[in-house]
Amino acid sequence: MSDTDRLREIMATEGDAVRTNTQGFNQGRYESVADLDEYETVKDEARTIKEDAIDRLPELIDQLRSTVENNGGTLYLADDAADANRYVRTVVGDGSEKTVVKSKSMTSEELNVNEALEADGHDVIETDLGEWVLQVAEETPSHIVAPAIHKSRAAIAELFEEVFSPTEPLETAEELTVFAREKLGEWIQEADVGMTGANFIAADTGTIALVTSEGNARKTVAGTDTHIAVAGVEKIVPTVEDLQPFVELIGRSGTGQDITSYVSLLTPPVETPVIDDTDEETPLSEIDDDREFHVVLIDNGRMAMREDDDLRETLYCIRCSACSNVCANFQQVGGHAFGGETYSGGIATGWEAGIEGLDVAGEFNDLCTGCSRCVDACPVNIDIPWINTVVRDRINQGHEENFDFLVDGLTPDNEAGSPPLQKRFFGNFETVARLGSTLAPVSNWLAETTVSRQLLHRLLGIDPRRDLPTFHRRTLIDRFQDRETTVDTPRRRAVLYPDLYTNHVQIERGATAVRVLEALGVDVAVPSVPSSGRAPLSQGMITTARSHAERISDTLAPYIADGRDVVVIEPSDLAMFEREYERLLDPAAHERLATNSYEIMEYVFGLLENGADDAPLRDGDGTEVAYHSHCQQRTLDVEAHTVAVLERCGFDVLTSDVECCGMAGSFGYKSEYFDVSMAVGDELRDQFTAPETRERTVVASGTSCLEQLDSLLERRPTHPIELLVDRSPTE
Repeated sequence: MSDTDRLREIMATEGDAVRTNTQGFNQGRYESVADLDEYETVKDEARTIKEDAIDRLPELIDQLRSTVENNGGTLYLADDAADANRYVRTVVGDGSEKTVVKSKSMTSEELNVNEALEADGHDVIETDLGEWVLQVAEETPSHIVAPAIHKSRAAIAELFEEVFSPTEPLETAEELTVFAREKLGEWIQEADVGMTGANFIAADTGTIALVTSEGNARKTVAGTDTHIAVAGVEKIVPTVEDLQPFVELIGRSGTGQDITSYVSLLTPPVETPVIDDTDEETPLSEIDDDREFHVVLIDNGRMAMREDDDLRETLYCIRCSACSNVCANFQQVGGHAFGGETYSGGIATGWEAGIEGLDVAGEFNDLCTGCSRCVDACPVNIDIPWINTVVRDRINQGHEENFDFLVDGLTPDNEAGSPPLQKRFFGNFETVARLGSTLAPVSNWLAETTVSRQLLHRLLGIDPRRDLPTFHRRTLIDRFQDRETTVDTPRRRAVLYPDLYTNHVQIERGATAVRVLEALGVDVAVPSVPSSGRAPLSQGMITTARSHAERISDTLAPYIADGRDVVVIEPSDLAMFEREYERLLDPAAHERLATNSYEIMEYVFGLLENGADDAPLRDGDGTEVAYHSHCQQRTLDVEAHTVAVLERCGFDVLTSDVECCGMAGSFGYKSEYFDVSMAVGDELRDQFTAPETRERTVVASGTSCLEQLDSLLERRPTHPIELLVDRSPTE
C-alpha cells in the first residue's frame, strides 16, 4: 500500500473520531488556560525548571539514586530498551508465571516491555481503559494521552462483544466502563507486580507524580507487593516543590481540564499495606507491608539528545499532547500516521529521531508544516517546528538522490547529501519563480498542458488537481523599483517587502498595498531583495535558508538604518523575520529586522491609531465580509489588527473560528498530502458556505489561505488590503 493510500484509509476509518476528540481537547485547553492567572508566567517557570533539570541531569540522577536507596528502594539506570527489559524481567522473575498489572506509560510502550514479559510466560494487563481496549484489539496507541482516541464507542462495544461475549449487550459509555472496571478489578486483585510510569520524579524526595484520569495507577501500586516504575531520565525534576507548575499545566494543556481526576504523589516504597482479598478476617495490623520498589530510569538515546543543541529541547516535553491536539494535520490522520514506533504528534519527530533514528522520524516528519501553532500550545514553549526542520535537514543530508540535469539554482543544500528532487524544487522556488516570470506567458501556457502536468506529477509529485500559479513577466519590483516617491511630506517611511508571490504572481496585491500606504502618508520603497527563505526552510534546507536570511539582512539593513520600517504582506515571512531568523542570524541582525518589521494590516492599524486620516480609504458601507486569518498571524498575535481596520472602515466582519485552511504552502501541492490538505479545508468550506456567510465577501491574509479558499469556494477570495481602495486595472 502506498503512503497516499495509507493516509486515505486512516482518514476514512479513524479520522472522524480523532478529529472530534482532539478538537474537543484543544477547545478545552483554550477555556482552561484562560482561567489560569499568569498563564505565560507559569509556562516560563516550567520551562526554567526543565532547562535546569536537563542541564544538571547527571547530578540529579545521582541524587535520586541516593534518595531511592535511602528509602529502601532500588534504582537501575538502563542504557537502552533491551537493558531495561532485562532488569524488569529479573525483578518479575522467570521461575513461575505471574500477573503484572500496568498503569498507562508511554515509556513502557517505548520499551515494548509487555512483549518481553509475555515471552517469559507472564500475564501482562493494561489497566488504563484506553490502553486495555487497544491491548484487547491488538493495536498500538494513536495519541500520547488518549491512546484509543481513534476508536468510537460503537467500535469498542463491537470489540467487547466479539472478544468477551457479555451476557448483556454493552451499548452506552457507562455500560462499557462498568464492564471494563469489573474485569480489570479482578486482575488487579490477583496481580503479583504493579508497573507504573512517572510523569515526574523529584530528586530530593524520590516522589513520583502520576497525573491520570482514572484511579488505576493507585490500585496497581496498592494492590501488589512489588512496584516497578519505568521512566525516561528526563522525567527528573530537582525538588518536590518543582511539581507545582507542571500540575497546573499538564491537564489544561492535554485535555482542557483545570486539574486531572487523580494527581498521585507516591514516595515509594509506599507504606500502604498490601491488601489480601483472600482472607477478610486478617487484622489490618497483620497484613504484610514488606514492599519492593524499583525505579528503572531509561537512557535509550536521551543523554545523546541532551548533548545535541537542536534535539535537546525535546527532553523538556511533559507528554501532554497539546501539540497533537492543536495540529490540523494530526486532527485528520491521528498518531497511526503522524507518529513513529512510540510517540506521535509534532514533538514525536524529536523523540523518534533521538530514540529510534532518522529513518523512523522521516516516515511522518513531512506532516509537520511549520505553522508554529504548537509552539504557543506547548506548556514549556518548545520550538517544535525547529526540531522538525532540523530532523528534515539531517534526513536530506543522508539522501543520495542527485539530478545533474536540473536548471542552475535547484542545487543541493549541502555537500553531505542532496534533498529529494521534490524538496529541491519547492525549496528553490525563488529560482522557479524567476524563471516563470522571465519566460511568461509561455511558462504559464506550458505549465497547464496535459503533458507538463503529468511530468510535474511523475517527477515532482505535484498533484494535477491543484491550480498552478500564474507568473507575470513584469514583477512588482520591476514596476516600482525606480519610481520616484509620490508623498511630499511623509509621516513614515517604509520598505514594502516583495515576497515571492507578491513579486511574481500577485503583483496587483503589492501595488494596492503601495497605494494604501501612500494614501496614509507613507513614503514607500520596493527594493530588489531575495526571498525570505521560508521555502527552503519548509523543506529542511537550513543552509539555503540561512543564506537567504543573511542576504535579506544585508539588503534591508541600510533601509532600516535610514529610518524605514519594513512592511510585510505575507504573514509567514513576518514569522521568519521575528521567529526563525533568531536561529539563522546573529542576535544583532535578528533583533534589527524583527523589531522593525510589521504585517501590512498591523502597520495600517498603527498609522490610523497614530493620527493618519482614513478618508482616502474605501468606505465599506456595511459590506459583509467573512475573514480567515493566517496561522502565523495568530501565533504572532497580529490577526486582530485586520478586523479592527476593516471595521473602522465600515465593513461588517465575521471572523472564521476554523484555525487552519489546510494548504500550508507546498504541502497542499504534494500529491501524497493533497487529500489531507483538502480534508483540513473542508471545515473552512463548510463555514464559508453556511447560510450566514455564503453571501459575504471572503477575505484571507495569507497566500496559501487564498489559494486554498479559491479551490474550496465558487467565489474568489481577496486579501484585506485590497478592500481598502477601489480596484484599478494592472498597469
